[in-house]
Parts: sequence; C-alpha cells; structure tokens
Amino acid sequence: MTKIRVTLRKSLIHADKRQKATVKALGLGKISSSVEHEGTPQILGMVAKVSHLVSVE
Repeated sequence: MTKIRVTLRKSLIHADKRQKATVKALGLGKISSSVEHEGTPQILGMVAKVSHLVSVE
C-alpha cells in the first residue's frame, strides 16, 4: 500500500458531529496537524468524507 499524508487545513467549528468524529479518527487535532496513513480503502473513504477540510499528499 502507498502512504498518504493527511493535513487538517480548515477549522472544525461549523462541521457536523460526524465530520468532527472522522477527523478525530484520522488522528488530526489542530489546524496544520499532519499524520501519515496507509492508503487503504477505509482511510481513503474517510478522507473523501472530509475532503473539504483536509489536504492529501
């Protein structure tokens, strides 16, 4: 599997509970925090749900 780096770019203030929970499950907390994950279908699905809040490399 390939590694992807997910970075939180926008605030979670106006996000709903499910989006906040998804960002927390990805391991992100503050803006500009980054984490590396394997590119599994589960992780890619989570990233797709919050794609307007994060950036992926």
